[in-house]
Amino acid sequence: MPKVPNMPTADALTQVSAIGPYFAVACGPRPDDAGFRPLTDLYEDAAAQAGYVTTIERRLGTGGPRVAASTLHIGTAARLWSIALATAALTGRVPDLAPERLWWRTPESGPVDLWLREVPALAGGELSEGLYETVLVRNLLPLGDALRQRYGLSARILPGNAASALIGAVPRADGPRPGRARAAAPARHRAAGQGTPRKRR
Repeated sequence: MPKVPNMPTADALTQVSAIGPYFAVACGPRPDDAGFRPLTDLYEDAAAQAGYVTTIERRLGTGGPRVAASTLHIGTAARLWSIALATAALTGRVPDLAPERLWWRTPESGPVDLWLREVPALAGGELSEGLYETVLVRNLLPLGDALRQRYGLSARILPGNAASALIGAVPRADGPRPGRARAAAPARHRAAGQGTPRKRR
């Protein structure tokens, strides 16, 4: 991969956020922080998860809670892959999207609001491995486990959601540096959680 600029993380995330709503993530102090809570709550707090599933079900107007839960999963996957891939393409490093540091709230409309209360670290090393770790291992696998247990989602649907979200994020994540996000992206089967099992942190 060609050399990339040594860009401050906050500046990089500002550029990433400008790509579109699925890439948007606020970073640092903000005055309108009402309703935000750690992303871990979406994975571990049944009431928080049920509230968001109910909101999605109401917006969809059909399909029931299982369809809404699957929509929540693929929407979250799309948000996380988009931010991580575009940042990697822009900086050559992977942002730390640890769920205890990345906060969320239910939006009035559109994709889930995301906020990093502190500027995240950017990890060096092999980009594909870092993306797999920060998006899939630390976020999508625990979210998928919770949704499968609470809403009976198929074990085949969740990997497909993760892989589809990755594929959809790559073209726009490349942005002005074509090919970088595609080169950094984990292989489709690994993005779906079908590679070598990893110990979650």
